[in-house]
Amino acid sequence: MTSEQFEVEVAYAKADEQAIIKVTAEQGLTVLQAVERSRITDRFPEIDLENAKFGIFGKAAKAEAELNPGDRIEIYRPLIADPKHARKKRAAEGKVLKNGT
Repeated sequence: MTSEQFEVEVAYAKADEQAIIKVTAEQGLTVLQAVERSRITDRFPEIDLENAKFGIFGKAAKAEAELNPGDRIEIYRPLIADPKHARKKRAAEGKVLKNGT
């Protein structure tokens, strides 16, 4: 690795498996380019890079965002359920249990 190169990590997690892959980057490398370079889709073919959402250390990031040394790119899975709807459903179920009906 030359002084112009640096490392970043690409992270992806499922309920039962996760991976963090180190990638050598250079100034100007984007989130999407680093993810492609990591070849993480070879291990997790369900990742749809065209529609995937990304983050850097938990903050949303665009695919074309340029990386800095030490960045950790996170690939987010699509939500299974709408969080607002799930919360309302749990609240309604809780009220039914409290009332005994």
